[in-house]
Amino acid sequence: IFNGEYVAIIGPNGGGKTTLIRLLLGLDKPTDGKIKLYGKKIKNFKEWHKIGFVPQRASLVDENFPATVEDIVKMGRVSQGGFFSRFSKEDTKHVEDSMLKMDILDLKDKMVGTLSGGQRQRVMIARALASAPEVLILDEPNTGVDVASQQRFYTLLKKLNEEEKITILFITHDIGVIADDIQRLFTINRKATICNDPKKMLSCDDVSELY
Repeated sequence: IFNGEYVAIIGPNGGGKTTLIRLLLGLDKPTDGKIKLYGKKIKNFKEWHKIGFVPQRASLVDENFPATVEDIVKMGRVSQGGFFSRFSKEDTKHVEDSMLKMDILDLKDKMVGTLSGGQRQRVMIARALASAPEVLILDEPNTGVDVASQQRFYTLLKKLNEEEKITILFITHDIGVIADDIQRLFTINRKATICNDPKKMLSCDDVSELY
């Protein structure tokens, strides 16, 4: 995966998409092979603030969860200094910038459980952006989000990629919606295939075979 790319990952349930992401994040250990981040073996990689992560079902939050939007976004700065470090002016700026990019600054004092699915989705992306990442990894974050919010979300991802130059790795089932945005496509069903021409891949029998 190269700097500034927008890469989509597709494949059937159980094919290995989430496992791949967990391996990249160091949450699971490989049984074979090597994983490198920024050219370093994962066990030697320390700059985790460079990688933002939005997990599956990110927008599904208990309505009684006792945290404001700002509280949630602030959690994204933990990778910079740990849980017990003081919150600096730089931290505050990154948190506010992230909320501004996601158009949720006016919601910062709202309890996150009271928000709509689309609003919560943007809160979780803002949390991932708070560490000022160079890479944003998203694992099907659209669960529980209405169609209008999903479209806004895709527009937002494209903007982050093109204007902020953030590298995006996105697991999705809605591949047709972002076919014009992505540079490469990874298909995973027990094995991985890399496609450098996503439109060609999507117009042939390969997708039927994949599923």
